[in-house]
Amino acid sequence: MYPKILERCGHGGPALEDLRKVWATLGRIALPDAVKRDTLSRYARPDQALDVILDAAQAKGFRIDQLINEKLIEQDLRWSEESSREIIGLTDAGYPHLLREIASPPTVLYCDGRISLLHERSVAIVGSRKPTHAGVKIAATMAGDIARAGTVVVSGLAHGIDSAAHRGALVADGWTIAVFATGLDSIYPKRNRDLGSQIKEKGLVISEFPTGVGVRRHHFPQRNRIISGLSMGTVVVEATARSGSLITAGFAADQGREVFAVPGSVYSPPSNGPHQLIRDGACLVESGAQVLEGLGWLNPEKKKNNAPSEQPEWCREILRAVDFTPTALDQIAERCGLTIGEVSAILIRMECEQLVSACHGGYVRAG
Repeated sequence: MYPKILERCGHGGPALEDLRKVWATLGRIALPDAVKRDTLSRYARPDQALDVILDAAQAKGFRIDQLINEKLIEQDLRWSEESSREIIGLTDAGYPHLLREIASPPTVLYCDGRISLLHERSVAIVGSRKPTHAGVKIAATMAGDIARAGTVVVSGLAHGIDSAAHRGALVADGWTIAVFATGLDSIYPKRNRDLGSQIKEKGLVISEFPTGVGVRRHHFPQRNRIISGLSMGTVVVEATARSGSLITAGFAADQGREVFAVPGSVYSPPSNGPHQLIRDGACLVESGAQVLEGLGWLNPEKKKNNAPSEQPEWCREILRAVDFTPTALDQIAERCGLTIGEVSAILIRMECEQLVSACHGGYVRAG
């Protein structure tokens, strides 16, 4: 049979290299995760559990080579040789305790980057792959505020809100974790290759899938439970009624974590998901500070310092005329009773002050 790691390592338990091979094998073995978790829960050491799993499979008529591909295991071990990479198992001390608490935690996590971030307090920010301009702005700003408070921002590296959240955290010189739905040797979607590389360098990327595993539709819901499982709270910025982000929010609720939702226009389909969550009891939030406050992580002094400053007199009237969704220049001028030329001159200054942002279709309020 497959060489028993228990016999090779002696009664003191496996050495680090052997332990890594145990987890690499458990990550590749062609059996349901539920079987692996159940067996691991009944034995003190993962090498013992692996031997029991393999013995039971042989007793049922399986050949070891049907369950284990040695070449793929060696591939994973070679991948993990870099100092920033690790293969962490469910019963390891380094496994994130919040994730271990969920109903179906991954047996194995493949990690690349600052692995210590798995043990920092964290908040997930998720949302639509086709967000509005305002949604992107909100996600990035919220992530930046949360990251500056020393909290890790977790998301799924998808195009849209996920990417905006990761970028917002990075721009704020904060920490972010990206949970992949593929192996860590590939970045999906390809357009986020540079962003994924930045996160590996300055944050952490993780996956429950070993190297070489590509894009499969059913992997995305599996990934979503990890995003929420790593986090004390999940924020949904924009999502249609059938968005995968609502699956993530559902996982968060089932896991006993906080669910937050950012409201939007009733005329905007990406607002349907957050509005549904709010009707179902999610906490309505409009800023990163409100998320931190909802989790009890915002002290009174910090809350005071983060209070929005009063807008200067010269721009208040125009600011009231600009919506959080694209507002046309002529519409702004009409609301203010000014000429387009007068409004344009003031809007340029407001852009410099980061009070508004130019976008396709006009201008939007920056916050």
